[in-house]
Amino acid sequence: MPETPFDNVETAHEYVSLLVEAVRQARDEVGQDVERAQAEGADRQVQALQLVAWKLERLEAHLASSRQLLNDLRRLRRLLVGEDGPAPARASADDPEEPWGA
Repeated sequence: MPETPFDNVETAHEYVSLLVEAVRQARDEVGQDVERAQAEGADRQVQALQLVAWKLERLEAHLASSRQLLNDLRRLRRLLVGEDGPAPARASADDPEEPWGA
């Protein structure tokens, strides 16, 4: 059976991290589109793009929260199975030394 992004916690964490980056890029592009529409005086388009930007911001926040939950689950799994070795390469700064940010 082929491997999917959700076969284990590690690959799910990597996948969600990639989604967060894609949403950030989309937000940057929409920000540029808002500026362009404002310069053109397209008020209705500006309003629609601002709504898109807000929705993307919310999506990014939810994905970041999901990524943190997956990170916590990874650390708990390591504790439960007794993996004492170094953690895999960090995907981002959301993988603190202490699993609960203490």
